[in-house]
Amino acid sequence: MTIPQEEAVGKEREEKQIMKKNNKKLESIIEGIASSIRVVPHFPKPGIMFQDITTLLLNPKVFKNTIDLFVERYTSMDISVVAGVEARGFIFGPSIALAIGAKFIPLRKPRKLPGEVISERYELEYGSDCLEMHVGAVLPGERALVVDDLIATGGTLCAAINLLERAGAEVVECACVIELPELKGRERLTGKPLFVLVESH
Repeated sequence: MTIPQEEAVGKEREEKQIMKKNNKKLESIIEGIASSIRVVPHFPKPGIMFQDITTLLLNPKVFKNTIDLFVERYTSMDISVVAGVEARGFIFGPSIALAIGAKFIPLRKPRKLPGEVISERYELEYGSDCLEMHVGAVLPGERALVVDDLIATGGTLCAAINLLERAGAEVVECACVIELPELKGRERLTGKPLFVLVESH
């Protein structure tokens, strides 16, 4: 083996070691996020295993790691709008928006926003609900990210996507801290990419 070949092999081996080290670090960060989320049985009604992210917020390091993972993903995606879904999307969305230089738009439940709004109704397991957004908050052609804490059945995220697209935005991706895969919510997102940090079974 020639010297240049030996150097190339050595460099490749070093890169693999760095990648392995980075993967282990990422796994450790994800495990820290997952372990900081409290599961509350039978809340808000019997049979529901509620994923409580308020315990994550009590640990500044884990909270920062959560935000940093989203920021790392979206910094170079040319996103100009971060839309947070009421209520826990408001916890993560503004920090992500500030870090990537995007504006933050709250998507709220009915009669919470003053002024003119557009609305999108969506079906729940029992009944229906609605999201609203200020008219003029999004401009045609803007690239948007939708943020919420959790995706279950996907109904809320679908409504958020529809609202933004009706205003002329391009929804680049949806981002959630937690996914409940057994409820198959990502299948309802009309082909939109979904990025999650933790899967809860």
